[in-house]
Amino acid sequence: MHFTLDPADIAFREEVRAFFATGIPPEWRTRVRAGLRLNPDELTAYQKRLAAKGWGAPTWPAEYGGPGWSPIQQYIFWSEAAAADAPAQFHQGLELIGPIIFTYGSPEQKAHYLPRIINADDWWCQGYSEPNAGSDLASLRTRAVREGDHYVLNGQKAWTSYGHVASHCFVLARTSDEAKRQQGISLLLVDMKTPGITIRPVATMDEKHHTNEMFLDDVRVPVTALVGEEGRGWEYGKVLLDRERMVTASVAVFLTQTIRAIREAATRRTIGGVPLIDKPGFRAKLAQYEIEVIALQTMVLRVMADASAGVDSGPLGSMIKLRWSQLSQAGTALWVGALGPEAAHFAPVDQGAGLPEDMPYAMQGALYARVTSIYGGSSEIQHNIIAQRALGLKG
Repeated sequence: MHFTLDPADIAFREEVRAFFATGIPPEWRTRVRAGLRLNPDELTAYQKRLAAKGWGAPTWPAEYGGPGWSPIQQYIFWSEAAAADAPAQFHQGLELIGPIIFTYGSPEQKAHYLPRIINADDWWCQGYSEPNAGSDLASLRTRAVREGDHYVLNGQKAWTSYGHVASHCFVLARTSDEAKRQQGISLLLVDMKTPGITIRPVATMDEKHHTNEMFLDDVRVPVTALVGEEGRGWEYGKVLLDRERMVTASVAVFLTQTIRAIREAATRRTIGGVPLIDKPGFRAKLAQYEIEVIALQTMVLRVMADASAGVDSGPLGSMIKLRWSQLSQAGTALWVGALGPEAAHFAPVDQGAGLPEDMPYAMQGALYARVTSIYGGSSEIQHNIIAQRALGLKG
């Protein structure tokens, strides 16, 4: 694979670099490096700034409001964002339901929702997983019964990330019973202010409110909220999940932020009068980690090259997702180790005690990173996809 920038790409890189040279508040940086999402109001402000520049939806075609960038330009954008400690954009609207709407949605849905997604006027959450229907999503039991001009939804969703702040949710629900479980499932766009929706927080070990249970009790949704055709939601949902795994192609670039955080922490900390960064054992660990990150980013470039050539990358998306989750966990753990025992104080600490400002966030990031091997398809599922699609093994 050859990766060279032509003069237009170099000029684009300089424009992106200049954009990120200002406007990333210092108080964001340690949280971003820890792999933590910023608060919704912060991400909304960031998204609106990108939208004003015309860069709100980096992967979208120009006809739907995106910049129409080539895969190389997308990679340049993500690389410069990572170098500036800018956050990854919130992906539920941009990379999950947005592309489904512009691919399968009605003209009215496209006209209404797409500009609002780009400008962060709407915040989307995902209504897929259920109790006993996580990895085996085809066993979902939430139902949508047609009554005149509405569907009436009843059921329960699990792991609804940011459902407590979302304005809308894209929901998979069963609209008919078929012999094959994957049939009879439809995709609906639901306004979270609709009566009958109850959100209950789920406690996570990083002590942050990320995710929720969602209960749907006689929730009336207009039939115009149906995406595409009734009964084809499984097909649309698979496209969405494949895209979610490919979102990690962009997020993988941001692992360089964690490398910088590890290096800075190891430079500050001394053991026996010697900076940790100069200890051979630690230097070897950091070097090995950086090599593995570079290898993953090389795989991302392969995917970009395939996209430019119109070639199907096959299971590479699952490979990237799997490896990114492993490296995300390994990197935050190495950062905690570089900071030392005090990093266990991941709850707010007394900044006047002389502790580094990144001390409370590294452990939060390490704990939050545990979820990366579950969401977007668990690591076990990714192993199965790789075995079947890359190695030709039968389950």
